Amino acid sequence: MTNSNARFIHVTALVLGALPLWVSRHLPMVDLPQHLYLISVLHRLDDPSTLYPQLFEARHALTPYLGYYYLVSALNWLLPLDLANRVFLTAYVVGLPLSLGFLLRSLGRPTWPSLLALPFAYGDSFGWGFINYCAALPLTFLCCGFFVRALEDVDRRRLWAAWLAGCLVAVLLFHVQAFGFLAFGLPWLLFTTAVPEDATARGLVARLKPRAAALLGVVPGVALFLGWVVLRFGEPPDIQPGAPWKAWGPTFSPQNLGWKSFAQNRAELFDVLANTLRDGSDRWAMYAVGAVALAGWVAGLVRPEGTGSRGWVTRSRLLGLGGLALALYFLLPFDIRGYVYYLNTRYAHLAAALLVATAPVTVASWRVPLRWAAGACALVLAVTLGRGFRAFSREAAEWEGLVSATASKPRVMGLIYDPGSRVVRFPVFIHSAAVLARERGGVPNFTFASTPHSPLKYRGEVPPTFPSEWRPQDVDWERQGAWYDTFVVRGAHPSQVFGARLQSEFAIVGQSGRGWLVRRR
Repeated sequence: MTNSNARFIHVTALVLGALPLWVSRHLPMVDLPQHLYLISVLHRLDDPSTLYPQLFEARHALTPYLGYYYLVSALNWLLPLDLANRVFLTAYVVGLPLSLGFLLRSLGRPTWPSLLALPFAYGDSFGWGFINYCAALPLTFLCCGFFVRALEDVDRRRLWAAWLAGCLVAVLLFHVQAFGFLAFGLPWLLFTTAVPEDATARGLVARLKPRAAALLGVVPGVALFLGWVVLRFGEPPDIQPGAPWKAWGPTFSPQNLGWKSFAQNRAELFDVLANTLRDGSDRWAMYAVGAVALAGWVAGLVRPEGTGSRGWVTRSRLLGLGGLALALYFLLPFDIRGYVYYLNTRYAHLAAALLVATAPVTVASWRVPLRWAAGACALVLAVTLGRGFRAFSREAAEWEGLVSATASKPRVMGLIYDPGSRVVRFPVFIHSAAVLARERGGVPNFTFASTPHSPLKYRGEVPPTFPSEWRPQDVDWERQGAWYDTFVVRGAHPSQVFGARLQSEFAIVGQSGRGWLVRRR
């Protein structure tokens, strides 16, 4: 296969992989309305036509969520917010196989299996809207590639170490869980990567010297991480046993750690990799890449390409990285309450992307059909997810009808008794109040500004609301509901929620899909 043909397949597959992001107006991501709301506030913090200056101020503190919010806010100066966010998500989806390809090349492996990672850009973490973590994954692969090159590339060690230093800091500024994986992955690469000087080195110092650049490259990121740990964990935890989003005990105490059994994790592993659409059609792409990866293994074992002087330890570096990610999935708790949620589950995508790329190196002529097959998997992904995302977008058009009935600068309470969708499996309507508040420059009853990882914080007390956005039935109308002038109700008729007050104190001002908009008279 010529280089031009290989590039054509690669570019086409990348375009197909990102296509689902552009075929629908609304994306099925649970936390996306909250993220876009915070970015809107961050971008318009001094806008008097909104409630933002009255309620919010910048949080001048180091937090691992700064990367996504500030990058999209910067793009928002050039593009509308929704478009800026799609550009960012496209860079993530395309960046996942590209960065994996860079890692494969750094490890001396063919790059065609990197296309097999495309389906794992979606799945559970994408559906929940864990954009910060997702965006850190391509940076994680880049860090591993930079680290290997800082060890092996004698002439450009300092250059690769500088790239490593900047990339590792960027990983931390997006999400600490990806940084946590590198705490295991980089030492694995350090101990399994031979450097050219090893052939003549005598003694520990002689062996460490050629590795000094790579080790120095991790120093800025580690120093920043330690500073964040001191700031974050140095604060006394807000311990409220049983309360949502609060610590239930000391940080690593048994009562504060939520575990899933090994059997449950094993049963859920393949499900979390492709669990967006209710009809299960998004799993077809996962099955396809699994079949191609298996074919790659067979090809590599039947017709292996000569490995030269590389030993089995060196050849197993990628497999070891995938094994580490899989071990984190099975061994870590699901929650550290008050700090990190969905902890172990997120490593499933990282493990899958690494493991599907581990096929042994086969002869060059056999890579041609494998590359075409990998590209075909991207077509399957584009068709199934594109169709599903468009169907969801038609359902989510109810937001547009409710926005048109919302007044300027509203204080919106979300009473979402049914957050579910007929198309996707995630509770994608739970943050409907944030959609209305962002479009009209108001405030919803719940925002991520109340969490310590947000780039924003409330100027004074957090607006009164019920303990969890998942339990609207717990609202105290006299103490909490009185602060709000607008209510979005879903999953129950307003007459069931407001009772006799619907005629005297409240009025229905809009209805769209399964949602109603209610305002105080």
